[in-house]
Amino acid sequence: MRTLGVDLAAASKKTAAAVIEWYLDSQGKGRATLAHLALDVDDEAIVDLFGTSDMTGVDCPVGWPDALIPFLTGHLDNVAAPVLEHDGIAGRRLLAYRDTDRFCTAQTGLIPLSVSADRLAHPAMRCAVIQAKIAALHGPQSRDGSGRLAEVYPAASLKIWGLNGRGYKGRGSTETERLGVLLEALREQAPWLDLAGHEAQLAASDDLFDAVVASLTARAVARRRTLLPDEAHARAARSEGWIHLPSCGLSGLPD
Repeated sequence: MRTLGVDLAAASKKTAAAVIEWYLDSQGKGRATLAHLALDVDDEAIVDLFGTSDMTGVDCPVGWPDALIPFLTGHLDNVAAPVLEHDGIAGRRLLAYRDTDRFCTAQTGLIPLSVSADRLAHPAMRCAVIQAKIAALHGPQSRDGSGRLAEVYPAASLKIWGLNGRGYKGRGSTETERLGVLLEALREQAPWLDLAGHEAQLAASDDLFDAVVASLTARAVARRRTLLPDEAHARAARSEGWIHLPSCGLSGLPD
């Protein structure tokens, strides 16, 4: 199995991709090797890597809140009712956050950035274009992650795996030090993962590190070891997207 993890930015710069190959060693034990690691990745490279991978985890929203479309259409057409439904802060939260965002917060305590009311909207627009390019070559991928593309959230994966993923993003010396500590903790908890000499690159780039975590989470998705939407969330997951949270520890990935 090959899993692709993509830490998606608004443009190629700071977009990272990581491919992990999973296999059994001569003793029948599960192992994994970081087979590809790249920074400043463009759309075409992502689509190509998707084509050679069994499962892709993308760190970016793959859809928008269902409530947002009628709200914007009502505003455009000067129809008051669908706009006034979202009067007040509670109503506006339905426009800013998806079902999966609220589910993620309930499970982990983390609050994902809003795809419609934060800077995350720009990468999400790029993600929509990439999804269309993938669909043209490989067929449409369900936004709930039931196909070969799934939305992931590295910060949540790290927290579930018991790794301290706070304060490692940035270019300062403190952030770099924390990233190095986090990388070492990952290596200790996942001795079956061969980073193939990329340790220095990973310790110097939170984007590359997040891509690796996204690829690890993609493995959990492929093995059906993530929290799936129940009946109450299933419809929204198909249209808005679904953040796949691991339901197993790191030790459960190579099995």
